[in-house]
Amino acid sequence: MHKFTALRYFLELSYTGTAYHGWQRQPNALSVQQLLEEALTTLLGTEITIVGAGRTDTGVHAKQLFAHFDAVISVEEADALAFRLNRFLPKDIAICAIYAVNPEAHARFDATSRSYEYHITQKKDPFGSEFSYHFNLPLDVDAMNTAAAILLDHTNFKCFSRSKTDVKTYDCELTEAFWEEQNHKLIFHISANRFLRNMVRAIVGTLLDVGTGKCSLSDFQSILDSRDRTKAGSSAPAHGLFLTRVQYPNTIFAKRAKKINK
Repeated sequence: MHKFTALRYFLELSYTGTAYHGWQRQPNALSVQQLLEEALTTLLGTEITIVGAGRTDTGVHAKQLFAHFDAVISVEEADALAFRLNRFLPKDIAICAIYAVNPEAHARFDATSRSYEYHITQKKDPFGSEFSYHFNLPLDVDAMNTAAAILLDHTNFKCFSRSKTDVKTYDCELTEAFWEEQNHKLIFHISANRFLRNMVRAIVGTLLDVGTGKCSLSDFQSILDSRDRTKAGSSAPAHGLFLTRVQYPNTIFAKRAKKINK
């Protein structure tokens, strides 16, 4: 091991969440963070802890997530480490790249935007059942998109937050929220500077109520104004949700590594 000060690195990774109890390490359940920390500790021969850009719940997937860690390795060694990690980790977790970043860079606090997709299939699909919610009732997608646009007029989303969560503010700055139709599939796109726990799934569940006529547009507005989780709809199942993108200022990156596909 080289004798120099530890450098900070960002891991860019993706994973399917089916086998895991979310991102965050837990005492009695397997998590993505735990497997990554154990792999890094084994490969580097020293205790490594990582900090993720956010927490995905049990069963939720990530097409892109970042996490930072500190290690006494060179940038060249970090490039090789990405390949070694992919050989060490299970097939449902993939390392896309490792980036050297500024010493004060923080995967969670420096993120400027996060994006999610929620996938719904309206016909039985044996090839997509793990990654989309089968919802076969007729849906008024125009009404769902009208309701989704209402979200952009609000900043407080307490009505869609998990109860008994410890946060200082329920404010989030949404930049997009809309439904896309792709043949028999519906994909909900939503982006914001931050999200509350369970927020996207609660929004999707309530928008499905709008789509089936169970909840009117005025009801949807009232739910937002109420700031009461009990007024909103049920949370959509976890397996249809993907964290798709996390964005950072370019200034935090010391060196952009090449993405890998092994």
